[in-house]
Amino acid sequence: MQAIGYNGCEFIEFEKPLENPVGQDLLVEIKAISINPIDTKVKQTIAKDSAVKILGYDACGVVRAVGEKTSLFKVGDEVFYAGDVTCDGSNATHQLVDERIVGRKPKSLNFEQAAALPLTSITAWESLFDRLKITPKDKNKTLLLIGAAGGVGSMAIQFSKQIIGMNVIATASRPESKAWCKQMGADTVLDHQQLAKQFKQQSLAAPDYILCMGVPDDYLEQMVDLITPQGCICLLANTQKSYDLNLLKAKSITLVWEMMFTRSMFQTTDLIKQHQLLNKVSDLVGQQKVVSIATQQLSPINIDNITQAHQLIEQGDMIGKLVICE
Repeated sequence: MQAIGYNGCEFIEFEKPLENPVGQDLLVEIKAISINPIDTKVKQTIAKDSAVKILGYDACGVVRAVGEKTSLFKVGDEVFYAGDVTCDGSNATHQLVDERIVGRKPKSLNFEQAAALPLTSITAWESLFDRLKITPKDKNKTLLLIGAAGGVGSMAIQFSKQIIGMNVIATASRPESKAWCKQMGADTVLDHQQLAKQFKQQSLAAPDYILCMGVPDDYLEQMVDLITPQGCICLLANTQKSYDLNLLKAKSITLVWEMMFTRSMFQTTDLIKQHQLLNKVSDLVGQQKVVSIATQQLSPINIDNITQAHQLIEQGDMIGKLVICE
């Protein structure tokens, strides 16, 4: 098979033997991929002249072979998934992936539209429902999404509105990103900075939940100031500073983290939940409650387009998702 890897300096194309799937693995022929911030972050950890690493953590394709212990898919099935950060990624013609983290592709979407959904859907879903533990009983509560115009924020807006129906306040920096958040379903869109001032000026209800897609260092004190007593904050990005956790005590604030690769990295006993989650997303798309967030498309899947995609992601101003298809 053909693969595109990163050697610490540049992307290179190389031939790799096509392995047969064993156990619960599927062999998937890749039809489309999506580039995420995690791709660029993993790339930065690869030392110069180190072993070539195949990146890529969003894919959509067709099952071409199955391991002897598989039960969820068969040859010919169209699937989408976000893969496992500890294994070879999807920047290749084929990929081995555990069926327990794979979902069935939404029938109403083409490959490139579907490739925009897995990683962002899993991250947003786990953040809202596994980490923040939002339930239908929270319909009348308020969720603040910081940095909501990117992939995860776009899905979090849709899930919180379409599944729960809660009040969603999003933050974005530019007119076009604010318009996108509104299009996704946000009730109110604010600027990133001086959040407390904007909440006061617009007489907005204090958030019961906060999901921060931005750098926590820029917002932690603001979040503590804004959130209701006994509220819950979920972080995605790493902090660069040390913090006094006593800041959380007076309001009895819960602080949680989300990393969508946790289940696959540690082979947790509930690994199959990501399969179930992606199937729910597929159903929501079929019910027209959730839409694809693909906003930019490149073709074909080659070194030039993967390099360009990384450059665009590294600029830090993506709206929605960037996909690359055959």
